[in-house]
Amino acid sequence: MSHSTGIIRILALMVKEFHAVWRDKKTRFLLIFPPVVELIIFGYAATLDVKNVSIGILDEDNGPVAREVAQRIQGSTFFTKYHYLRGRSEIKNIIDTQKAMLVICFPQNLSQDVSSGKGSTVQVILDGRRTNSSQITLGYLSQIIGRYNIQLFESTSKHVIRPEIMIRTWFNPNKIYCWFTVPSLIGTIMAIEVIVITGLSVARERELGTFEQLLVSPLTQWEILIGKTAPSMIIGLLEGTFILVIAMIVFQIPFRGSFFYLYFSIPFYLLSIIAFGLFISSMAKTQQQAFLGIFVFIMPCFLLSGFMTPVENMPQWLQQLVVINPLKHFLVIVKGIFLKDMPFSDVVENIYPMIFISAATLPFATWMFRKRLG
Repeated sequence: MSHSTGIIRILALMVKEFHAVWRDKKTRFLLIFPPVVELIIFGYAATLDVKNVSIGILDEDNGPVAREVAQRIQGSTFFTKYHYLRGRSEIKNIIDTQKAMLVICFPQNLSQDVSSGKGSTVQVILDGRRTNSSQITLGYLSQIIGRYNIQLFESTSKHVIRPEIMIRTWFNPNKIYCWFTVPSLIGTIMAIEVIVITGLSVARERELGTFEQLLVSPLTQWEILIGKTAPSMIIGLLEGTFILVIAMIVFQIPFRGSFFYLYFSIPFYLLSIIAFGLFISSMAKTQQQAFLGIFVFIMPCFLLSGFMTPVENMPQWLQQLVVINPLKHFLVIVKGIFLKDMPFSDVVENIYPMIFISAATLPFATWMFRKRLG
């Protein structure tokens, strides 16, 4: 009887917590606005895909080969502005004024060399001030020239233009950048929502003056703890599911793995995040202090997760420190399941660190939380 009564009390506290979260304008704003903004920014704006590129074309050949390649460049979706140059003296000005990101130069006698079976090379001049974009654009141009080179070889058995390397990207053959970023938002948005709700729960009670009422209620410390943390886990799970659906329907990102593997790993991830939220909640006396603590946790967690920059690029000592970041391990899982059908053994391999993180942080955070309640 007491066991069922305890469950009823926990459920009642959970319902109260859901109502409190939804009634509070700031919390409601944080639940709705950030996920939508992050989806728009990382799905459409913050992308390494290079679009609407301006290119300069210098045709010193005036033959069929140069015209064919130029037409293929104009027919591609990567380049939208074309500047035909009359001489090499115009190259410096068009690059300096950033009217073109790169210039392709077709040498004299290119078509003649093709017809005679000789090899030939085109020159590509890049704007080094935009190193990353220029290198990506060079990759686009190499694909166009490479396809033409293959067709020319098949029809005439003559090589004409370098480079001749054919590149294939596994798991994301078209190198669509949102395929890398949007699945990662499942982990980042869940982390933000869970730690915000958990971190603000007690601070909000203190500011509203209902914390004392909570202490004198029939609820035990463990029931208060469960009732305060369970809603954040449920909301985090719903937020993650929302991002998952948007990724598949709106962004057309293929889900190649197992839904069971993904949802099996989520509770372990959320528990490790909740531990940090409980610690912030137990330390903060006001919501302002809680927000400060949340910011201090979220920024390093986000920057050191491998979301924006590979963990392998970090110093060795920092790579060892990143092991305690639960978001780092969950991003490996979610991207692996999304893009390459990660096997269960690899999923479990990344769940183990999150279990250790939870085992190390949850008891301490629970002790701090119960101490504050006491």
